[in-house]
Amino acid sequence: MAEPLLRAVADEGYTHPTPIQSQVIPALIQGRDVVGIAQTGTGKTASFVLPALHALTRDRRRPQPRACRALIVVPTRELAAQVADSIRTYGRHMRPSLAVVIGGARPGPQIKALAPGVDIVIATPGRLLDHLSTNAVRLDATTTVVLDEADQMLDLGFMPAIRRIMAALPRQRQTALLSATMPKPIRALASDFLDAPVEIAVAPAAKPIERIDQSVVHVDGAAKRAVLVDLLGCPRVERAIVFTRTKRGADKVARHLEQAGLSAAAIHGNKSQNQRERTLGAFRGGKVAVLVATDIAARGIDIDDVSHVFNYELPNVPESYVHRIGRTARAGRDGIAVSLCDPTERSLLRDIETLIGRTLAARTIRADGSAVETPPAATPARTRTAAHADRSGPRRPNGPGRGSSPKPARPGRATGRPDEAGAAGAGGRPRRRPRPAAVADGRALRDRPGADGTRDGLNRMLASTGR
Repeated sequence: MAEPLLRAVADEGYTHPTPIQSQVIPALIQGRDVVGIAQTGTGKTASFVLPALHALTRDRRRPQPRACRALIVVPTRELAAQVADSIRTYGRHMRPSLAVVIGGARPGPQIKALAPGVDIVIATPGRLLDHLSTNAVRLDATTTVVLDEADQMLDLGFMPAIRRIMAALPRQRQTALLSATMPKPIRALASDFLDAPVEIAVAPAAKPIERIDQSVVHVDGAAKRAVLVDLLGCPRVERAIVFTRTKRGADKVARHLEQAGLSAAAIHGNKSQNQRERTLGAFRGGKVAVLVATDIAARGIDIDDVSHVFNYELPNVPESYVHRIGRTARAGRDGIAVSLCDPTERSLLRDIETLIGRTLAARTIRADGSAVETPPAATPARTRTAAHADRSGPRRPNGPGRGSSPKPARPGRATGRPDEAGAAGAGGRPRRRPRPAAVADGRALRDRPGADGTRDGLNRMLASTGR
């Protein structure tokens, strides 16, 4: 790489590239099109930012008015801000010109920034198309294109917009497509718009990183809020992100946590850009300990010391589970991911387990509230690697789901963990896997009497946890 970039990398204290960086960076510098598949938190941002800046050092011509030399398309405002920060960090000795083009912000300043022409544009698809339609930006002189988090753009319905953007670009260009998962529509996009790309997969698609301890707590929907409060109140939970499905749900959960005495705030698409930035700043700075977020807000939240991720509601799209829990175990740390599953979400849990190729460890809240396994503490970072490069902001979760308590197991049947099922019964017929016991009502566990008087189940579990 160019000397100014090597100095910037050294300034950040990085000495070794991550696996995705060690393969993607050389391929892009050589001019190849690239399809990169890597788990979130592995340093994907630096893997395309550094080659883009390297290309600028080799051709210092001024960009044409309203044009850009490199275009980076991302699904969310938070991710756009993260990429822009990375460009400023690694380009500190080059000072490239850049413009951030996102929805939720006034278009006027963006148009003004684009007018003289810039080296790099970071954009979300919708706002970029708006500017293309008014000729505020042109793409006919763009030579490098990056589609980051392509699977999320697919989930958000951006594929028609992406195809329109790609059609506006010149035929002679270099294109990189990066994603944590690779569904068929993304492969079709790569086939249509990339020229003989080299495919780089540093881990199986849709497999969470191994440093994340994953588990599921089976609980009645009416008791989810109380269980979440107890889990978040455990001293081992240092900084957490809670995910919900809806914006309204995120606000409800955040209010409930605040009323329970926890420092929490919500982030989602209905918040203004300034509100989202303030919330992320408070979470990053430690003023807010719990961030409640929706899936759309999840991308671009890159904070190294998130110890736990809680899925208050399971996502409808199983790939979103991988992205959610990828907010922890970043930059060489271990992390904990706990999902709350009510009876109505069992099918979503099966889809997730099929996708990741494993059965999640089942943690049970018994009907009497006497015990619950709590998430163990995440271990501190071992080494500092270039995975730190993808720094950014925080996130927030959604509201409660509905569901009735499962029927209690009949006498004589196995109860407890799901792995107790599966042995053949009399006559060779396999026994049905018993349903995990659930909380019988909505009372918080801390309000239930126990041998030690308070938070009996949680404290006993913490005391017995070896992590």
